[in-house]
Amino acid sequence: MIVVASANGGVGIPQAMAILRAGGSALDAVEAAVRVVEDNPDDHTVGYGGYPNVLGEVELDASVMEGTTRRAGAVGALRGYRHPVSVARRVMEALPHVLVVGDGAARVAAEMGMVQEELLTEPARATWRAGLEGTLDPSAPIAEWLPRMGRLATDPEHVSGTVNVIAQDRDGHLAVAVSTSGAAWKFPGRLGDSPVIGAGNYADDRYGAAACTGWGELSIRAGTARQVVEGLRRGLAVEAACTAALQELAGLGDIRPADVLMHVVAVDRGGRHCAATTRRGWQYVHQTDAMDAPCTGSRLVVELTGSEPTEMDLAR
Repeated sequence: MIVVASANGGVGIPQAMAILRAGGSALDAVEAAVRVVEDNPDDHTVGYGGYPNVLGEVELDASVMEGTTRRAGAVGALRGYRHPVSVARRVMEALPHVLVVGDGAARVAAEMGMVQEELLTEPARATWRAGLEGTLDPSAPIAEWLPRMGRLATDPEHVSGTVNVIAQDRDGHLAVAVSTSGAAWKFPGRLGDSPVIGAGNYADDRYGAAACTGWGELSIRAGTARQVVEGLRRGLAVEAACTAALQELAGLGDIRPADVLMHVVAVDRGGRHCAATTRRGWQYVHQTDAMDAPCTGSRLVVELTGSEPTEMDLAR
């Protein structure tokens, strides 16, 4: 049994591991871990206290996927409810849909009995105001302020925060959950990769599971999480599968490889794990059932060269 998470997911790993040790499912474990992060007001990239969009509204996205049947559920642009990961699971289990957004997602949350609340905290509000000052006026016509959003919406300190959690239970089943408040100062209604199955996450018991954090528009275009699992299907080691998926981003011709900010975490069907990144200095957290506490490790750094690696390169 194992739980692997982005660095900010470490606070939820003890709850996830407790569920696995008690015989619970991987899906229960990843949901529980992510809920802890969504409750954390000091994490401004997820849930309560998350950074708002350009209008000052907190909009949350999340998804879950389990690897046995590849069922999935996702919500986007959810306002007023702090646990989008649980709403995503309800979409998966109760509706004939995969992705529900906006007012529809809020209706699912309300019907679950969730309490509606203000998610914007004063620290997040202060960051929002500081970013807008001298940059754009949200009350101006869209033609005037939209072009100026680029610098804010791609600020690396505020665009890459998301929580990823992958778990494998005692029966070998995999599940993955992703939750985020999205890029700070984003356009209202913007969805990144977190609620997009195959981009922000993917799970298949036959091969493995993966999840992404970073510049969501890029992983949507490249299907990055699915690319990792596809590499595992082709027989690549988990490190090589992560490397290949990140290198694929270098082929997006309108983006300089040096500008790509993307991180992945992955677990193969044998429980081997890897976390990789296009930037130095990023970490991740993992714990197996044989460990007393979660362990923090450095991510594998993948240099983007602008050319796709060959199978021989990945085998080295």
